[in-house]
Amino acid sequence: MPSTNPRTYDATPSRKVAFLGLGVMGYPMAGHLALAGHEVTVYNRTAAKSVAWCAEYAGAKAPKHAATPREAAAGADIVFCCVGNDNDLRSVTLGADGAFAGMQPGAIFVDHTTASAEVARELYAAAKAQGLQFVDAPVSGGQAGAQNGQLTVMCGGDAAAFDAAQPVAMAFSRAFTLLGESGSGQLAKMVNQICIAGLVQGLSEAVAFGQNAGLDMKQVLDVIGKGAAQSWQMDNRGKTMVDGKFDFGFAVDWMRKDLGLVLDEAKRNGSRLPVTALVDQFYADVQQMGGNRWDTSSLIKRLK
Repeated sequence: MPSTNPRTYDATPSRKVAFLGLGVMGYPMAGHLALAGHEVTVYNRTAAKSVAWCAEYAGAKAPKHAATPREAAAGADIVFCCVGNDNDLRSVTLGADGAFAGMQPGAIFVDHTTASAEVARELYAAAKAQGLQFVDAPVSGGQAGAQNGQLTVMCGGDAAAFDAAQPVAMAFSRAFTLLGESGSGQLAKMVNQICIAGLVQGLSEAVAFGQNAGLDMKQVLDVIGKGAAQSWQMDNRGKTMVDGKFDFGFAVDWMRKDLGLVLDEAKRNGSRLPVTALVDQFYADVQQMGGNRWDTSSLIKRLK
């Protein structure tokens, strides 16, 4: 899906790149790379989506699709990736048909999957052993951020690889920041999801409380949104929660996957996350209600 807000692109020298995974996020991210003038080869597990992407961006610089991650990565300076989870990530990087097998020495693999810090470190080591570079780079901003080329990207890895990838990745980013060694990007994304979980639950309770009290909650949100209660979630999801609309991108199933990563990491590092653990169970309730594909603001549904 193309950008809903046309944007301009910096005059970054054209690079040969690959993009693995054309889901809700990857499809427009790869599109921004093509529109920025890079030579993009795409791979998707369902090949029809790769074909459709190439048809949509036919006017860009020689868009191509490949049958395997290895084929897509061949000759690329940078291989970008956005797939579902740790196992999906391993399946497109490792093995005879994996991207690492096709990458040239010194090439950079930039992973935008929200995955574990553990797999990021594992693949960083595997890449380094093959003379490759690996940056874990999960994103925040949701489907709208991907479509508009305004994602916030949290990175972990070596500075040299980061510096080489950053100008190219700015085609779909508003910020692309190195936060530390391998795994730091994934850990930062976990911090992000902890914050969101608590905020959405608090907003859900506030909206439900106000509705039960007979208040005009859209008016109330306009007022308190100018004060200390203001947040991105309030600005973008408060009124849609009042309207009972929950089709705004980031799905409950994905949030539960992410919170599972958070809670696993918390066990490893000794963090106590009582609110996050509770909200994770509230999302399980939403799944039981059939809300797997509702967006994360649907927490309010279980309060009705």
